[in-house]
Amino acid sequence: MALSAFLATALLAPLSAFAQLTGPLTIKEQGSFFVGGDTKKVSEPAAGLVPAQSGDITVNQMYVQYQIPMRGARHVPVVFIHGCCLSSKTWETTPDGRMGWSEYFVRKDRSVYLVDQVSRARSGFDPTEFNEVRAGTLANAQMPGILEATHQFAWTVFRFGPKFGEAFPDEQFPVQAADELYKQMIPDLNSTLPQNPNPTWTQLAALGVKLHGAILIGHSESGFFPEQAALIDPAGIRGLVTIETGCSTSLTAAQLATLAKIPTLVVFGDHLADVTKPLSWMNAFESCKTFVDQLAKAGGDAEMMHLPELGIKGNSHMLMQDKNSNQIADLLIAWIDHHVETRSKRVH
Repeated sequence: MALSAFLATALLAPLSAFAQLTGPLTIKEQGSFFVGGDTKKVSEPAAGLVPAQSGDITVNQMYVQYQIPMRGARHVPVVFIHGCCLSSKTWETTPDGRMGWSEYFVRKDRSVYLVDQVSRARSGFDPTEFNEVRAGTLANAQMPGILEATHQFAWTVFRFGPKFGEAFPDEQFPVQAADELYKQMIPDLNSTLPQNPNPTWTQLAALGVKLHGAILIGHSESGFFPEQAALIDPAGIRGLVTIETGCSTSLTAAQLATLAKIPTLVVFGDHLADVTKPLSWMNAFESCKTFVDQLAKAGGDAEMMHLPELGIKGNSHMLMQDKNSNQIADLLIAWIDHHVETRSKRVH
């Protein structure tokens, strides 16, 4: 079924479907675990109440929390990866108190796995350089930076409006709840810590294998992480969903051949040309169009979903929190069913 046709059907969903989304939430299992992690030997000077110590620490482990619905085995699990200066809270209850994608997908019988990027929130990171600077064994100038985003930066970059405090007339983000979004924004280490490759990519690939196949959905800073994870190890990755980021257009023929074996969807919202600073969303959009074209030429199943072209207006960068977020989720689920689920059943 075409995406636009699915949308028309979804808007006329029967009352039983509505009841599924408003009644008690019944799950088979929920929990949490860590993926990966490296053991590193350290010799730490005394710090406050902590005495000097030498030994091993674990760094770069990735935290994962999950919910499995009663009929979750019928579908490929979904892994959500958050963006810059955020955590897996991105996918939970929206800033204005509505159901987030994590619960919505579970109610649609999808097992959901939420990750915190390595060096963010509940995941680990390597503190060695910070401690070395404090001890004086590393120059102050070599202290890794900590990325943070101001309210003003987020307003325009997330495309809530053309300038801080002014919303687009058709803006879908619940701007009255912007202060609740700002509370979700936390210090971001992974753009400045040494990482080659980014340990989140490695742990995502390992998570896919652990789950015996998963769909990776990345957003913003992590938008291209699903593809990077697949280039490390595609064995456990059944689908790639990239939401609102710049795409790599300099992949080798061998890399494109690897990615072409995995169905890929790229999603963008509205007002891309209406915000030009501090970054150009049109440049990001064009890079992803090129990437999708390259995948298609390599024989891949790749699609660009530009919401305004489907008649869906006003979506921000935070489309999973927008007022029509469930409608967007249904489009992703329709794509997954048509491009990933049917393929997985054929292959497996």
